Amino acid sequence: MILYPAIDIADGRAVRLVQGDFDAQTVYADSPLQAARAWVDAGARHLHMVDLDGARLGSPQNLDHLERVVAELGVPVQYGGGLRCVDAVAAAVAAGASRAILGTAAFADLDFLDEVVARFGERIVVSIDTRGGFVSTSGWTQTTQLPGPAAIERMQDRGVRTFVFTNVDKDGMLGGPDLDEVCRVADLVRGSFMYSGGIGRREDLEALAALRQVNLAGVIVGKALYERRFTVAEGQAALAEAQSGPAQT
Repeated sequence: MILYPAIDIADGRAVRLVQGDFDAQTVYADSPLQAARAWVDAGARHLHMVDLDGARLGSPQNLDHLERVVAELGVPVQYGGGLRCVDAVAAAVAAGASRAILGTAAFADLDFLDEVVARFGERIVVSIDTRGGFVSTSGWTQTTQLPGPAAIERMQDRGVRTFVFTNVDKDGMLGGPDLDEVCRVADLVRGSFMYSGGIGRREDLEALAALRQVNLAGVIVGKALYERRFTVAEGQAALAEAQSGPAQT
């Protein structure tokens, strides 16, 4: 299971939001490259980058930062935010994204989804972001009437095999994941998924890994790392130790 330090970009800086609220923003680094280098120097082997400006405006705004991070640090970076047309996805891949993460457009334009899945295959990831159990879109500024489980089924029917699942209500709150929810998602996903939302302690990672859900491939962590609740090395060790221990009963 992979630990993905999160780098959310707004106005050229690395920030974190609380429950997706752009007005509840904390700046953690003056540049995304600075934040990325800190995580890689600490031992991170993968990064998760979100273009918050792109998510709000509907097209990528920070591909130059992605390109610099990939060129200078050489680690796989999955990238999302504003990828709502084929050209935008192609541009993200050309800038170095190992995976392109889709949100809003995956639900609004199935022809677009079909085209990028056909063209880029397993490099396409769909982000299922839920608020109150329903899919949230447009940079988490709008909540639909589509339940999270129905969204997963719909995407899988179109050939999507990798997901990010985020509980927006827990995001940035450091209160821990909803383990029952993680198990429900694992039961639905036929490929693999990454979980995001509420990780606040090393023990939260241990609890996720101890679920022994084989399709839970990674955990995305932002605020807890920035606020030094645990280090990258401690987080990676927690995931590895819990996975290698006895199965939870």
